[in-house]
Amino acid sequence: MPKRLSGSPGKAEWGEILFTEVTRSTRTDFENLFEQPGGPKYCWCMAWRDLENREHVGNDERKRAMMALIAADTPVGIVAQAGGKTIGGCSMAPRETYRKLSPQQDDTETGIWSIVCFYVPRALRSRGLATALLDAAIDHAFAKGARTIEAYPVDQASPSYRFMGFRDMFVAPGFHEIGMAGSRRHVMRLER
Repeated sequence: MPKRLSGSPGKAEWGEILFTEVTRSTRTDFENLFEQPGGPKYCWCMAWRDLENREHVGNDERKRAMMALIAADTPVGIVAQAGGKTIGGCSMAPRETYRKLSPQQDDTETGIWSIVCFYVPRALRSRGLATALLDAAIDHAFAKGARTIEAYPVDQASPSYRFMGFRDMFVAPGFHEIGMAGSRRHVMRLER
């Protein structure tokens, strides 16, 4: 990482898209994405991470917890940039860095990376950016040593968990379903 993608949907609109791992040196790009108008500063990608007293933790505390993970070199995901602006992000990391993501999760399995959410600003949605982020996340996880990538998307008509992506988006690159996590989230895997 970084990875350049110039043949993606929306190229004429965005130009070349650069996908970069969120690290100490790129955390400002991640912060800019979350702090822009309409950004997800209410969660800071902490929804699936261990966080004490999560229901009562404010935005600033979530941000501090995420910045601590980044400072500790814990993988937290990737961001997409075009035209000098951060235009999207994907939360993905080794599964053991998250809290339990599905009831059937076997914590003795190793080499599994989880893709748990996407953020694309409302003005840029439905233009292929989430799919481009997924492709970059897959490449990144396998390059970092993942044996299996697991995701938890929902059906397009789902009233919740839409930030986790849509099932059809994961079928296209070869993910297969292995079960359900609750009534809406499909547990899907890709192996190489």
